[in-house]
Amino acid sequence: MKKMMFAAAAVSLLATPAFADLAGELSTAQTHAGLAAAQADIAKVHMHLQHALNCLVGPSGDGFDAAPGNPCAKAGNGAIPDSTDAAQKTKLTAAAATAKAGVANSDLAGAQAAAKQTADAVAAAK
Repeated sequence: MKKMMFAAAAVSLLATPAFADLAGELSTAQTHAGLAAAQADIAKVHMHLQHALNCLVGPSGDGFDAAPGNPCAKAGNGAIPDSTDAAQKTKLTAAAATAKAGVANSDLAGAQAAAKQTADAVAAAK
């Protein structure tokens, strides 16, 4: 019985964001930014770009919006807070600013361009 309780406790700990998966957060952010860039509907561009932003900044970060969802909810606290490399944080902060601007852009081509720039910036920060 004690072994089962310990195993259940261990599994629940693994499901919490206490164990950051920075590589997963970056991959998911890049994927969603790429998806945003490929959308032909501004609402879908904004949704996927917000997903990318949420993965970058995390739930406590500037620009986080839980409404469209957070595909990185179980991966950590956001790529920026989870990164321990100062240069990487700087690059990711710039990528987040680009994503945030894209989410605020009501022009389809402009939002798509911001999404592409975000995907490229996340890739360069890996």
